[in-house]
Amino acid sequence: MFTGLVEEVGVVRAVHPGRPTRVRIGARSVLEDARVGDSISVSGACLTVVELGDAEFAVELAEETLRRTAPRWRIGARVNLERALKVGDRLGGHFVTGHVDGVGRVVRFDRRPGATDLFVEVPSGLERYLAEKGSIAIDGVSLTVVSVRGRVFSVTLIPHTLNATTLGELRVGDPVNLEVDLLARYLERLMEAR
Repeated sequence: MFTGLVEEVGVVRAVHPGRPTRVRIGARSVLEDARVGDSISVSGACLTVVELGDAEFAVELAEETLRRTAPRWRIGARVNLERALKVGDRLGGHFVTGHVDGVGRVVRFDRRPGATDLFVEVPSGLERYLAEKGSIAIDGVSLTVVSVRGRVFSVTLIPHTLNATTLGELRVGDPVNLEVDLLARYLERLMEAR
C-alpha cells in the first residue's frame, strides 16, 4: 500500500530481457531502509526488490507487468519512486495499491501561471471509476480529478508536483500508468453483488 506521494525520481540503469525481465534502477532515498523483498512503487507499479546494490536496486517484471504498464522499461527512463506505507505513517495522498488499472494517454496541457491542467484519456471501461473531486494515481502520483468528460479527465498540477515527479516531463501522446480509486472499485463490486 502506498500514498501516491513520490519520494524521489529514479533512473533505469539496466534492462535484462527474459522471463522475468530484470531491471536495475538508480535511487537513493527509497533505499535508506530497503531490504530484499520490500515493495517499491515504480511509476505506479508495485514491484518487489530482488537485489540491492550501490545506490540502486533490481526488480523483476513478469509478462503481466510488461503488458499492463506504460513502456517505462528502457535505459535512461526516469521513474517515480515511493516506498510502501508503514503503519503509523501520515497518509497525505490517498490509498494507492500499485496495481495499474490501465494505460492512459496524455491529451493536452493547459498552462497558466502557478498551475498546469493535465488532460488524460483513459482506456475504455475505466471512465466509470472517475468522479470530479475523486482520487486517481498517474504514474504513481496521487492527484484529485478536476473534470470528467467522457473518457477524458483532468487534474491540476502545481509547480512542486511538476518538479518533484516525472509528470513535468510528459508530452502530448505519452502513455501513463493509471490506478483508479480503490474505494470506487470496491463500491462497484458491492453493487454488482446486489
